Amino acid sequence: MTRAAHSSLPVWREGSVGPDAVAEEVPVALRYNGEPHVVMMCTPEDLEDFAHGFSVTEDIVTGIGDIQSIRVCQAADDQGCVIDIGIPAAQAARLAGRQRNLQGRTSCGLCGSADTGAAIRPVRRVPAGDGLTPAALRRALGMLHKQQPLNAATGATHAAAWATPEGLIVATREDIGRHNALDKLIGHLLRTESDLSRGFLLITSRASYEMVHKAASVGMPTVVAISAPTALAVRVAQEAGITLIGFARADRHVVYTCPGRLTRGAA
Repeated sequence: MTRAAHSSLPVWREGSVGPDAVAEEVPVALRYNGEPHVVMMCTPEDLEDFAHGFSVTEDIVTGIGDIQSIRVCQAADDQGCVIDIGIPAAQAARLAGRQRNLQGRTSCGLCGSADTGAAIRPVRRVPAGDGLTPAALRRALGMLHKQQPLNAATGATHAAAWATPEGLIVATREDIGRHNALDKLIGHLLRTESDLSRGFLLITSRASYEMVHKAASVGMPTVVAISAPTALAVRVAQEAGITLIGFARADRHVVYTCPGRLTRGAA
Protein backbone atom coordinates (compact mmCIF):
# COMPACT_ATOMS: atom_id res chain seq x y z
CA MET A 1 0.00 0.00 0.00
CA THR A 2 1.34 3.43 -0.94
CA ARG A 3 0.12 6.92 -0.22
CA ALA A 4 1.53 10.23 -1.40
CA ALA A 5 3.82 11.93 1.09
CA HIS A 6 2.40 15.35 0.16
CA SER A 7 -0.64 16.87 -1.53
CA SER A 8 -1.06 19.84 -3.82
CA LEU A 9 -3.48 22.31 -2.23
CA PRO A 10 -4.61 25.82 -3.22
CA VAL A 11 -3.07 28.67 -1.23
CA TRP A 12 -3.39 32.44 -1.34
CA ARG A 13 -0.28 34.56 -1.84
CA GLU A 14 -0.48 38.32 -2.18
CA GLY A 15 -3.96 38.23 -3.62
CA SER A 16 -3.46 35.35 -6.04
CA VAL A 17 -4.36 31.69 -5.73
CA GLY A 18 -2.02 28.90 -6.72
CA PRO A 19 -1.03 25.35 -5.79
CA ASP A 20 1.39 24.49 -3.01
CA ALA A 21 2.87 21.22 -1.77
CA VAL A 22 1.70 20.36 1.75
CA ALA A 23 3.09 17.42 3.72
CA GLU A 24 0.68 14.63 4.59
CA GLU A 25 0.20 13.56 8.21
CA VAL A 26 -1.73 10.37 8.92
CA PRO A 27 -2.34 8.07 11.89
CA VAL A 28 -0.33 4.87 11.62
CA ALA A 29 -1.40 2.03 13.90
CA LEU A 30 1.16 -0.63 14.83
CA ARG A 31 -0.24 -4.04 15.76
CA TYR A 32 1.88 -6.92 17.02
CA ASN A 33 0.47 -10.41 16.44
CA GLY A 34 -2.89 -8.80 15.88
CA GLU A 35 -2.89 -6.79 19.13
CA PRO A 36 -2.97 -2.96 18.95
CA HIS A 37 0.12 -1.35 20.47
CA VAL A 38 0.31 2.32 19.52
CA VAL A 39 -0.88 4.88 16.97
CA MET A 40 1.71 7.35 15.65
CA MET A 41 1.21 10.39 13.46
CA CYS A 42 3.55 9.91 10.49
CA THR A 43 4.38 10.81 6.94
CA PRO A 44 2.96 7.87 4.94
CA GLU A 45 6.12 6.68 3.21
CA ASP A 46 8.89 4.20 4.10
CA LEU A 47 6.50 2.57 6.57
CA GLU A 48 8.17 -0.84 6.45
CA ASP A 49 11.44 0.84 7.43
CA PHE A 50 9.53 2.61 10.19
CA ALA A 51 8.07 -0.62 11.53
CA HIS A 52 11.48 -2.30 11.61
CA GLY A 53 13.21 0.64 13.25
CA PHE A 54 10.47 1.32 15.81
CA SER A 55 10.31 -2.34 16.82
CA VAL A 56 14.05 -2.42 17.55
CA THR A 57 14.53 1.01 19.13
CA GLU A 58 11.51 0.56 21.40
CA ASP A 59 12.93 -2.79 22.57
CA ILE A 60 9.94 -4.75 21.32
CA VAL A 61 12.30 -7.17 19.56
CA THR A 62 16.00 -7.77 20.10
CA GLY A 63 16.78 -7.40 16.39
CA ILE A 64 15.05 -7.32 13.05
CA GLY A 65 15.66 -11.07 12.73
CA ASP A 66 12.86 -11.46 15.27
CA ILE A 67 10.37 -9.78 12.93
CA GLN A 68 8.56 -12.60 11.19
CA SER A 69 6.26 -10.60 8.94
CA ILE A 70 5.15 -7.06 8.14
CA ARG A 71 2.04 -6.01 6.27
CA VAL A 72 1.09 -2.38 5.61
CA CYS A 73 -2.52 -1.69 4.66
CA GLN A 74 -5.11 1.06 4.55
CA ALA A 75 -7.06 1.62 7.77
CA ALA A 76 -10.72 0.63 7.68
CA ASP A 77 -11.80 4.28 7.89
CA ASP A 78 -9.42 5.28 5.05
CA GLN A 79 -7.93 7.95 7.33
CA GLY A 80 -4.59 6.28 7.95
CA CYS A 81 -2.56 3.09 7.79
CA VAL A 82 -2.23 -0.11 9.78
CA ILE A 83 1.03 -2.04 10.10
CA ASP A 84 0.62 -5.65 11.18
CA ILE A 85 3.87 -7.04 12.57
CA GLY A 86 4.47 -10.67 13.42
CA ILE A 87 6.91 -11.43 16.26
CA PRO A 88 7.71 -14.52 18.38
CA ALA A 89 5.08 -15.45 20.95
CA ALA A 90 7.43 -14.89 23.91
CA GLN A 91 8.15 -11.32 22.84
CA ALA A 92 4.47 -10.68 22.19
CA ALA A 93 3.69 -11.88 25.72
CA ARG A 94 6.33 -9.55 27.16
CA LEU A 95 4.91 -6.68 25.11
CA ALA A 96 1.41 -7.39 26.42
CA GLY A 97 2.66 -6.50 29.89
CA ARG A 98 3.46 -2.95 28.85
CA GLN A 99 0.74 -0.43 29.58
CA ARG A 100 0.18 2.04 26.72
CA ASN A 101 -2.32 4.78 26.03
CA LEU A 102 -2.24 3.81 22.34
CA GLN A 103 -1.55 7.30 21.06
CA GLY A 104 1.72 8.93 20.08
CA ARG A 105 1.77 12.52 18.90
CA THR A 106 4.01 13.70 16.08
CA SER A 107 6.35 15.42 18.53
CA CYS A 108 6.33 12.67 21.17
CA GLY A 109 8.93 9.95 20.87
CA LEU A 110 7.82 8.20 24.06
CA CYS A 111 4.95 6.63 22.15
CA GLY A 112 2.18 6.51 24.71
CA SER A 113 4.18 5.32 27.72
CA ALA A 114 1.89 5.15 30.71
CA ASP A 115 4.42 6.09 33.43
CA THR A 116 7.86 7.65 33.88
CA GLY A 117 9.50 4.32 34.57
CA ALA A 118 8.49 3.08 31.13
CA ALA A 119 9.42 6.37 29.49
CA ILE A 120 12.98 6.71 30.86
CA ARG A 121 14.66 3.40 30.15
CA PRO A 122 18.21 2.16 30.77
CA VAL A 123 20.58 2.98 27.92
CA ARG A 124 23.14 0.73 26.25
CA ARG A 125 26.82 1.55 25.85
CA VAL A 126 27.92 2.08 22.26
CA PRO A 127 31.12 0.74 20.65
CA ALA A 128 34.20 2.91 20.26
CA GLY A 129 33.47 3.54 16.59
CA ASP A 130 35.39 5.83 14.26
CA GLY A 131 36.73 9.31 14.79
CA LEU A 132 35.15 12.36 13.20
CA THR A 133 37.05 15.14 11.43
CA PRO A 134 35.89 18.71 10.79
CA ALA A 135 36.11 18.03 7.05
CA ALA A 136 33.80 15.01 7.30
CA LEU A 137 31.27 16.98 9.33
CA ARG A 138 31.32 19.86 6.83
CA ARG A 139 30.92 17.46 3.91
CA ALA A 140 27.86 15.80 5.42
CA LEU A 141 26.27 19.14 6.31
CA GLY A 142 26.88 20.33 2.77
CA MET A 143 25.15 17.25 1.33
CA LEU A 144 22.18 17.26 3.69
CA HIS A 145 20.00 19.84 1.92
CA LYS A 146 19.94 17.85 -1.33
CA GLN A 147 18.97 14.73 0.61
CA GLN A 148 15.61 16.22 1.70
CA PRO A 149 13.28 16.36 -1.34
CA LEU A 150 10.11 16.25 0.76
CA ASN A 151 11.21 19.14 2.94
CA ALA A 152 12.31 21.05 -0.14
CA ALA A 153 8.78 20.68 -1.50
CA THR A 154 6.86 21.31 1.71
CA GLY A 155 9.15 22.88 4.31
CA ALA A 156 7.47 20.69 6.94
CA THR A 157 9.62 17.62 7.58
CA HIS A 158 12.64 16.53 9.59
CA ALA A 159 15.41 14.31 8.27
CA ALA A 160 17.75 11.74 9.76
CA ALA A 161 20.84 10.84 7.75
CA TRP A 162 23.65 8.32 8.10
CA ALA A 163 27.11 9.38 6.97
CA THR A 164 30.32 7.43 6.51
CA PRO A 165 33.40 8.34 8.57
CA GLU A 166 34.46 10.43 5.55
CA GLY A 167 31.22 12.44 5.70
CA LEU A 168 29.40 10.94 2.71
CA ILE A 169 25.67 10.58 3.34
CA VAL A 170 24.60 7.10 2.30
CA ALA A 171 20.98 7.06 3.53
CA THR A 172 18.33 9.61 4.54
CA ARG A 173 14.75 9.35 5.70
CA GLU A 174 12.20 12.14 6.19
CA ASP A 175 9.08 12.48 8.30
CA ILE A 176 6.98 15.14 10.00
CA GLY A 177 8.16 13.61 13.30
CA ARG A 178 11.87 13.73 14.07
CA HIS A 179 11.79 10.39 15.92
CA ASN A 180 9.81 8.80 13.07
CA ALA A 181 12.48 9.91 10.60
CA LEU A 182 15.13 8.31 12.81
CA ASP A 183 13.19 5.06 13.17
CA LYS A 184 12.76 4.93 9.39
CA LEU A 185 16.49 5.48 8.91
CA ILE A 186 17.43 2.87 11.50
CA GLY A 187 15.01 0.38 9.97
CA HIS A 188 16.56 0.90 6.54
CA LEU A 189 20.11 0.59 7.87
CA LEU A 190 19.32 -2.61 9.76
CA ARG A 191 17.53 -4.12 6.78
CA THR A 192 20.58 -3.41 4.59
CA GLU A 193 22.95 -4.82 7.26
CA SER A 194 24.88 -1.56 7.58
CA ASP A 195 27.69 -1.33 10.14
CA LEU A 196 26.30 1.25 12.57
CA SER A 197 29.57 1.50 14.49
CA ARG A 198 31.25 3.06 11.45
CA GLY A 199 29.86 6.51 10.70
CA PHE A 200 27.71 9.14 12.37
CA LEU A 201 24.08 10.17 12.65
CA LEU A 202 23.03 13.62 11.42
CA ILE A 203 19.60 14.97 12.39
CA THR A 204 17.87 18.20 11.42
CA SER A 205 16.07 18.55 14.76
CA ARG A 206 17.04 19.08 18.37
CA ALA A 207 18.75 16.17 20.08
CA SER A 208 16.14 15.14 22.63
CA TYR A 209 16.30 12.17 25.00
CA GLU A 210 14.51 9.74 22.70
CA MET A 211 16.74 10.60 19.71
CA VAL A 212 19.90 9.83 21.68
CA HIS A 213 18.36 6.72 23.24
CA LYS A 214 17.30 5.35 19.83
CA ALA A 215 20.81 5.96 18.46
CA ALA A 216 22.36 4.16 21.43
CA SER A 217 19.98 1.20 21.07
CA VAL A 218 21.59 0.27 17.75
CA GLY A 219 25.17 1.28 18.60
CA MET A 220 25.54 4.62 16.78
CA PRO A 221 28.63 6.22 18.38
CA THR A 222 28.17 9.84 17.25
CA VAL A 223 25.05 12.00 17.01
CA VAL A 224 25.22 15.37 15.26
CA ALA A 225 22.22 17.70 15.56
CA ILE A 226 21.50 20.90 13.68
CA SER A 227 19.77 22.27 16.77
CA ALA A 228 20.40 22.00 20.51
CA PRO A 229 20.29 18.99 22.83
CA THR A 230 18.30 18.75 26.03
CA ALA A 231 20.04 18.28 29.36
CA LEU A 232 18.59 14.77 29.68
CA ALA A 233 19.91 13.93 26.21
CA VAL A 234 23.38 15.08 27.27
CA ARG A 235 23.27 12.90 30.40
CA VAL A 236 22.06 9.88 28.43
CA ALA A 237 24.73 10.40 25.75
CA GLN A 238 27.41 10.54 28.45
CA GLU A 239 26.12 7.34 30.01
CA ALA A 240 26.01 5.58 26.63
CA GLY A 241 29.44 6.82 25.55
CA ILE A 242 27.99 8.75 22.60
CA THR A 243 29.73 11.80 21.17
CA LEU A 244 26.92 14.35 21.08
CA ILE A 245 27.34 17.45 18.91
CA GLY A 246 24.82 20.27 18.65
CA PHE A 247 24.37 23.52 16.72
CA ALA A 248 26.23 21.92 13.80
CA ARG A 249 27.12 24.39 11.06
CA ALA A 250 29.75 24.45 8.33
CA ASP A 251 31.95 26.76 10.40
CA ARG A 252 31.16 25.79 14.00
CA HIS A 253 29.61 23.24 16.36
CA VAL A 254 29.34 22.51 20.07
CA VAL A 255 30.55 19.22 21.59
CA TYR A 256 28.60 18.15 24.70
CA THR A 257 29.94 14.68 25.48
CA CYS A 258 32.80 12.28 24.70
CA PRO A 259 35.02 14.63 22.65
CA GLY A 260 37.69 11.95 22.27
CA ARG A 261 36.26 10.77 18.95
CA LEU A 262 36.93 14.19 17.45
CA THR A 263 40.29 14.66 15.81
CA ARG A 264 42.48 17.54 16.90
CA GLY A 265 41.06 20.86 15.75
CA ALA A 266 37.49 19.56 15.51
CA ALA A 267 36.24 20.94 18.83
